[in-house]
Amino acid sequence: MTLTDLVELVRGGGLGSDPAACTVSVGFTTRQGARHATRGQSYRNTVVSLRVEEAVGSCAVEDIADDDVHACVGATVLDLLGHPNPAIRTAALDAYLAHVRPHHLSATKSVTIGSGSSLTKSMARAQAVVDLLDPAPGDRVLVVGVVNSLLHHLRERGATYVPCDLKGGHTEWDEPIATDAESALDSCDLVLASGMTVGNDTFEPLLRRASGAGKPVVLFAQTASAILPWFIGHGVRAVSAEPYPFFWLDGGPTTIHHYTERPS
Repeated sequence: MTLTDLVELVRGGGLGSDPAACTVSVGFTTRQGARHATRGQSYRNTVVSLRVEEAVGSCAVEDIADDDVHACVGATVLDLLGHPNPAIRTAALDAYLAHVRPHHLSATKSVTIGSGSSLTKSMARAQAVVDLLDPAPGDRVLVVGVVNSLLHHLRERGATYVPCDLKGGHTEWDEPIATDAESALDSCDLVLASGMTVGNDTFEPLLRRASGAGKPVVLFAQTASAILPWFIGHGVRAVSAEPYPFFWLDGGPTTIHHYTERPS
């Protein structure tokens, strides 16, 4: 299975609804800055989201013009699968797949992240993700897409890690962040990677290398949350899927969906 294979399956109507008949009704951009209480670092996110019927698909992006997102409104999924911007292609595919295979009907298990502060919810989400990864004490985990709450829970479990992110920098504990995930893979036992790898075209090269080395891959996905479960059994062991609205947008309960089997 490749992303191209999945897109061609969708184009041909192989998963249900005709993508030429599925229209984007809403397109929007979420721009967020956050610094959790007691944390020394802040971060920013920009996410493109498209709505198809009841489903919202999303893709994180460095930046995007509002006009580009607005132009998606009224377009069909089939139109947007060939869009020149990978973030829009990803969001459209994500929305379509969430429409034809809704998370609440397809996931192996749904997990409620309880209400609380941004830090409380970040830590609860991270614990659920690390529980899905289930590292043994002493395992070395390649973490692609650095989230300090995930690193905290890996440390709590007795695992070590190599933090990796294209932006580089340092973790909350002043550890250097690598920028080349494939190079860092050799020294690791497990891979925990963000769905943002789909939007920046690093997902498939990393998956091929990890699969070739026999190293399990678990994904935590806001970007491409409905796309990545299709790769279970094709190099991916499990996915924590978190569709819009994400935990950082709402102080009340939110839901993530765990997949250990492909949607059917």
